[in-house]
Amino acid sequence: MHRSWQFEHQGRRLAVMEWGDPGGVPLVALHGWLDNAAGFTLLARLLPDVRLIALDLAGHGLSDHRPAGQPYYIWDNVADVLALVDELGLARVALLGHSMGAGVASLFAGAFPERVSQLFLLDGLAPLAYPADELPAQMAEALLKSGRLQRRALRPYASFEQAVRARMGGRWPVRREAATWLLARGLREEADGWYWRSDLALTQPSLVRLCEAQIAAFLRRLSMPVLLVMADSGIGMARVEAQLGLVPQLELEVLAGGHHLHLEPAPAARIARWIGERLSA
Repeated sequence: MHRSWQFEHQGRRLAVMEWGDPGGVPLVALHGWLDNAAGFTLLARLLPDVRLIALDLAGHGLSDHRPAGQPYYIWDNVADVLALVDELGLARVALLGHSMGAGVASLFAGAFPERVSQLFLLDGLAPLAYPADELPAQMAEALLKSGRLQRRALRPYASFEQAVRARMGGRWPVRREAATWLLARGLREEADGWYWRSDLALTQPSLVRLCEAQIAAFLRRLSMPVLLVMADSGIGMARVEAQLGLVPQLELEVLAGGHHLHLEPAPAARIARWIGERLSA
């Protein structure tokens, strides 16, 4: 069973799911883009002695959206993670991040290495970058796309089951059970159907991203042990290969599975074992 709670940061409500032994080693978990805290349900069940604390990042799950017109920059999540760690009263914490959440975790750990004891990253290492000389063109394209997206209306799913089937067959497919976990937290029912709770603004392209040199500076400051687990059918090693040598204490593992390998029984069991061993060492 999980425990749900909320706290306020800068006038916004941030929602949290928590599993395991309240007296266990705390592990703060950060989900991927358009997912939510429920994505860590399987790992939590495999780590009953760990206090697993998963945050719904802003605009996702049950957390409030950012104010209208405010972009969703990945670095803004770092402030929310700091607020959560402070709310928990933890001087140091282990971090677990999947995909976009891995990028947030790396930024947080690079900014506050003294606050992070260990880093566990799943199919992701760092935020996406814009090459500096491509930023003007990328910004122009993002602004034009943003205007079109703002005029787009959401169409509801006719039933929860229809939404589950759609999520199972998405770009990064998940099993039915995993889709049900994610959608139970990620959908809201209205008179005309089921809508995503996540902010539509999350689908708008970024006006600005960090460049490769800035990301490298964060990765070089990861002084804690880092376990990176990549999926053989996920985002691909090409996304992270050039950055591996920047992390001082990096251990790399590659498992058979898709991008959501932590929601697949076999790789999830391996990941849970590695996390449990390292947290109890």
